[in-house]
Amino acid sequence: MRSLDYRMGFLAVVLLISQGSAQTLTAQGTGLTFSGLDAVRGLPVEMRADQLRVDTSTGETVFSGNAVLGQGDMRIAAPEIRIIYLPGDGNRIERLEASGGVTLVTASEAAEAQNAVYEVIAGTVAMRGGVILTQGANVLSGDRLNVNIRTGQGQMDGNVRTIIQTTP
Repeated sequence: MRSLDYRMGFLAVVLLISQGSAQTLTAQGTGLTFSGLDAVRGLPVEMRADQLRVDTSTGETVFSGNAVLGQGDMRIAAPEIRIIYLPGDGNRIERLEASGGVTLVTASEAAEAQNAVYEVIAGTVAMRGGVILTQGANVLSGDRLNVNIRTGQGQMDGNVRTIIQTTP
C-alpha cells in the first residue's frame, strides 16, 4: 500500500478521523470536484498500451500493460484499463474501469488508488484501495473516494486523513 510521507516539510493542519467514519469533503481548499474530467468531455481520446483486446459481443475493450488514456489535460494510467461502451452504441463510452494501481491526473488534481471506475454518463468517479488525492499542497487519503464531477460533491471514507495547507 502507498503511504503519505508527512516529513515533506508541509506546514499543515492534520485532521485524523476515526476509521469507518465518513467525511464529506467540503473543507476550505479541498474542493473535491475532479472538474477536469467534465471539462475534457467531447475532446479526442488517445490510448496507449502494450496490448489491446476487443470483444464486440460484450462491448468491452481492454488495454493492458502500461495502459494510459489521455483526453485533453486529463490522464489515467494503470496496468489495465477496461472501456465499456453503451449497448448498441459502440462510439459512446459508458464507463472506464482501471485496475492494478491507478493514477488519475487533471490540470488541478492528482489521485492514486488500487482501482477506479469512471461512470462517464453519470459523471461519477469511484476510487478504492489506498486512495491518495492531492490538490495543490493539500492532501487527502482514505480507503474509498466517491466524487460526482457534475455537482462537485465528494466523500472519502475509511481511515481518512487530511492535510490542509494553511496560509501564515
